[in-house]
Amino acid sequence: MAAFFFELVSPERLLFAGEVEDVVVPGTEGEFTVLKDHAPLMSTLRPGIVDIGETDAKRVRLFVRGGFADVSTKGLTILAEHAIPLEELDLDKITAEIKDAEEDLADAEGDEPKRVAKEKLDHLNELKAALRM
Repeated sequence: MAAFFFELVSPERLLFAGEVEDVVVPGTEGEFTVLKDHAPLMSTLRPGIVDIGETDAKRVRLFVRGGFADVSTKGLTILAEHAIPLEELDLDKITAEIKDAEEDLADAEGDEPKRVAKEKLDHLNELKAALRM
């Protein structure tokens, strides 16, 4: 398979940059796979897994929450709102954090504290769902 350049960046760090054979992207309107010489395209991202095929035998999987994917003649760039390698996630820890977040939401008073608590709970549930894929 032919390779192309792929880069995944979050506000915290550069998570991946290099030559790849394919990338499966969780687009807002559905998953799509990018290969070398893909037609130019820009898409928003939904929470999900970016599956990177460095070679047929080596795949890297990262969870992303929101952002943009830009396919151009130079390759694929993903600008993610939040991204984390799946191997850095711990299901037991996330389950405990979900319980705490549910309690925080139940105890929150006022619109803004409730919104913040709900956003945190939603993010944790997205992470948990990603681990089960």
